[in-house]
Amino acid sequence: MNRLTRRDFIWDLTAAAAGVGFGSMLHTKAHSKILGANDDIRIAIVGLRKKGKEHIEIFGKIPGVRIVSLCDVDTEFIDFEVKNFKDRNQKVTTYRDYRKLLDDKEIDAVIIVTPDHWHALMMVWACQAGKDVYVEKPASHNIWEGRKMVEAADKYKRIVQVGSQDRSDVGLRAAVEYIQQGNLGSTKLVRAISYYLRESIGKVNGPQPILATVDYNLFQGPAPLVPLMRKNLHYDWHWFWDTGTGEVGNLGGHNIDESRWAVGQQQIASGAISIGGRLSFDDDGQTANTQITFFDCKPVPMIYEVRGLRRRRGLRASDHYRGTNFGMVVECEGGYFRGGRGGGWSYDNNHKRIKQFPGDGGDEHQSNFIKAMRSRKVSDLRANMLEGHITASMCHMANISYRLGRKEPVEKIKEIIAGNDILNESFESCLVHLKANKVDLGREPLTIGAYLTFDQNSEKFVGEFSDMANMYIRRNYREPFIVPESV
Repeated sequence: MNRLTRRDFIWDLTAAAAGVGFGSMLHTKAHSKILGANDDIRIAIVGLRKKGKEHIEIFGKIPGVRIVSLCDVDTEFIDFEVKNFKDRNQKVTTYRDYRKLLDDKEIDAVIIVTPDHWHALMMVWACQAGKDVYVEKPASHNIWEGRKMVEAADKYKRIVQVGSQDRSDVGLRAAVEYIQQGNLGSTKLVRAISYYLRESIGKVNGPQPILATVDYNLFQGPAPLVPLMRKNLHYDWHWFWDTGTGEVGNLGGHNIDESRWAVGQQQIASGAISIGGRLSFDDDGQTANTQITFFDCKPVPMIYEVRGLRRRRGLRASDHYRGTNFGMVVECEGGYFRGGRGGGWSYDNNHKRIKQFPGDGGDEHQSNFIKAMRSRKVSDLRANMLEGHITASMCHMANISYRLGRKEPVEKIKEIIAGNDILNESFESCLVHLKANKVDLGREPLTIGAYLTFDQNSEKFVGEFSDMANMYIRRNYREPFIVPESV
């Protein structure tokens, strides 16, 4: 079967000279220059909803950076931002189809702020076009394409920053250094925490109409072109496997990342098991809103918790662990650190404060990307593509374990995890949380996932359940939106 690749698409658009490959042509001619200190860096923002607006604001304030192009499959968002640029007497080009944007030689870098399922293909295509990339977390939609992204960044010598801005938070950077210097003694456990209130997305009784401003074919891209079976096209894509990665990829992309960074964990976990469910919501969402994952990490094990329900029914407040609802708790022999974006505190074993690490939210993450673009040194990046791939792969591992699981009574789950004290403790705490929310686990049983073993060299699952787990390492792509085997 003939497949129309992005390279073929642009080739047809530009009637490029015969015998010259698109990727190599742009890489060696149009975009191979080394940016000097006095050269403006010209960027395109791809995806213009809430996070895209943040990037417009932040990049727009960096000296020597010009936003020259905007792209979105929804013309409503394009029109809104174009008006804002016009009001500021700033000119931008606009694109609905990302593939056409990549032929624009006036663009040095693309900022990818799209649904998860588009990240890999957009990033690979941009690298082939000789453009640098800032891609939001989670870097990938599956493990296989994350590795392809690493290969593309290396092959085309592109500067690729993943949107893990916690690594640029001044307080968190100081705290990580403090922990790794042994000021709290040796590290025993790290807890990644995503306690963020979510509401039901509702339930529909049939396919929903597509907004006239949206090109739904481009929205779906690599995903199947299926009828829209949810009330809201935008944002709620997070809770569907075809386009999103659930709260684990959404918030875990930050909390898992900062946790493994804090304890110096440099590889994808060698194993994982997940417990969870979509509880209290009779809606169309597919992903879990309550989830616990144990990661067999070296040198320090990690437990990751998602709680989307309230602290207790009737109280509009999220749950917390030692005062943290979004971040990490690093437990050491001589005390612990709790915090995340915005910094945090270290404590002794009697819960007495030792040292504060005031943070700034990590807004310098975009500036760090620009600095690395100018130096052409991947080592200058605080969240390079490999780091993003490792973190995203752990998010995917958690979801794969969950998706391979089965619903079981609480006592059966306790029996299965009896040998894991860390997971047991977390599970007991979760049961208290669910009871406070009056969740009837007899009517809504939890799912106990498969324990998965991961080979870090082949980046495939091995051992029990590996045949089924490896089916989730890669997706079936819809033509012509196919991440290539050879980037």
